[in-house]
Amino acid sequence: MRIAVLDDEPLQLELIEQVASQAGHVCRLHRSGVAFLQDLRRESFDLLLVDWEVPDLSGPEIVRWARENLPATLPIVFITHRSEESDLVEGLACGADDFIVKPVRVAELQARIAALLRRAYPQSRGDVLEFGPYRFTQSSFMAEFQGQSVVLTHREFALAVLLFQNEGRLMSRDHLREAVWGQNSEMLSRTLDTHVSRLRQVLQLRPGQAYAISAVYGLGYRLDAQGSTAPSEAPHRPA
Repeated sequence: MRIAVLDDEPLQLELIEQVASQAGHVCRLHRSGVAFLQDLRRESFDLLLVDWEVPDLSGPEIVRWARENLPATLPIVFITHRSEESDLVEGLACGADDFIVKPVRVAELQARIAALLRRAYPQSRGDVLEFGPYRFTQSSFMAEFQGQSVVLTHREFALAVLLFQNEGRLMSRDHLREAVWGQNSEMLSRTLDTHVSRLRQVLQLRPGQAYAISAVYGLGYRLDAQGSTAPSEAPHRPA
């Protein structure tokens, strides 16, 4: 999963990144509230960890903006020195899902991140995933469309599953790249476009079908379920 972190304490950022990385997550670190909001406007994340007090913006201001502009299911956690009951009430009232008091305890942070992600993304669990006429078996990288097998490379399979698991959600190009090719990948931008184009073709992810992939210029891609669908053709098979 992809986590955006805001905290003006370098040691705190280092600790959070270490904990998240050990659990297999990718962190984007920020020390400025303004920079954090700029990233939220152009990138997509699976979880936000927000310090209450940073020099340029307050945590509650940022959380309120996120609740007004980002998906309602996005988990948000305050990490703060504040510990009064009134602070907890205010933090939850402005839209946070959880509240961690500093100093952060590693085991507690690990457990809370895992619990929030499980609750927010339940569809990521299980070996076999089904979405309308599509079926994905993760252990064997097997994809099926209308009961017929469709041959995908491992990365095409991972990209398709990621898009289906986030139906209706804009996924930034960097988010897709990091999730499928790895955080340190130097993949060319057109490589992602080529993979999306192939998925559109072999899985019929286009207008008039059950699902369609749309490009959002300069930002990324989104998979949407279609209201009404035309009769589907047989899935494409390699020669």
